Amino acid sequence: MSATTVKGWCPGALRPMQSGDGLVVRVRPFGGRLEAPQISGLAELAERFGNGLIDVTSRANLQIRGVNEDRHRPLLDGLAQLQLLDPDAHIEARRNILVTPFWSSGDETQSLTAELEEALADSGLALPTKFGFAIDDGRSRVLAGDSADIRIERDRSGGLLVRADGAKLGRSVERGQAVSAALALASWFIISGGANGGRGRMAAHIASGAVLPQSLRGETEPAPVMAAVRPGHYPQGAMVGVAFGQMLHATLHQFSACDHALRMTPWRMVLSEGKREMPNGTGLITEPFDPALRVIACSGAPRCREAHADTRALAAALAPRIPADARLHVSGCGKGCAHSGAAAVTLIATRAGFDLVRDGSTRDAPVLRGLSGADIVSDPSILVGGN
Repeated sequence: MSATTVKGWCPGALRPMQSGDGLVVRVRPFGGRLEAPQISGLAELAERFGNGLIDVTSRANLQIRGVNEDRHRPLLDGLAQLQLLDPDAHIEARRNILVTPFWSSGDETQSLTAELEEALADSGLALPTKFGFAIDDGRSRVLAGDSADIRIERDRSGGLLVRADGAKLGRSVERGQAVSAALALASWFIISGGANGGRGRMAAHIASGAVLPQSLRGETEPAPVMAAVRPGHYPQGAMVGVAFGQMLHATLHQFSACDHALRMTPWRMVLSEGKREMPNGTGLITEPFDPALRVIACSGAPRCREAHADTRALAAALAPRIPADARLHVSGCGKGCAHSGAAAVTLIATRAGFDLVRDGSTRDAPVLRGLSGADIVSDPSILVGGN
């Protein structure tokens, strides 16, 4: 891995991050959902106060890019008017919640989410900023492979359970106990030494030998995992991908024109609620097996000042040449912001070229170093060839 400093925190709206194209202002939709007026308002804010580019992140958030320092305050005022702003940066950082998009009106997903949001705001827990929760309470789990430290799920008979990430089994709970049990797990994580210097994750804490107390331990197996989600029609609406997780403000405007709410996902897809036709727009993926779905790429240069290469140009060139059952991750540096997990092939940009990791992540040792993008494009077999 290249020598890159991992900051260990994620941007927010109140605590933006400086990047190569200006401030990155992350917007965390309440309940994982945006109403049509909020969609339209965000598109206008991105055009007026940013550079018009909007990221769809692996944490089911949106990021307005290219914001100048002097435009940050009026941007926050606009977000507040759209009811998309937390009272302070500490509450914003704690409200890190993934929500299954496959909920129906009248089920418990939205009420669980609202209750957890309120409880986290009142808790004062000093959680690491990457520490998160998942509400994955459908009959099949869809967020099992996504980053979360505490999970509210269903068991195989439909009952609720609360599970620490890294533990195979969860604790069965009644509806009224779910949120308090989740916060009790979070408190134990801190008290037992899981957080260190603003960093720390539940699965790593448990893997290091931390033992859950009997009161938080469970013996209930969670529901089965749903097949991989792809663009297409679902009972809740139309699922559409966003190529490399970035869209123009005009594309977001097109979503608002449909007058349908958007449900956010951590898969760089959005679900247009109740829509029966696939949305159209620049950079949207509507086909279930589009080659662009095989590739993950961060913003890259020149948008990120720590990136050593234009990751998306390389990703776009390689996407059609990646096997249908494989996943390629192109990272502009060693941090792996776009994807923290393993991929069949990971390319890491360095000052000397690209490092190549097979069946690993940006944290693993490369099998080849110093590759040029042009050489990889001209001979993509190098990605899966022998050492």
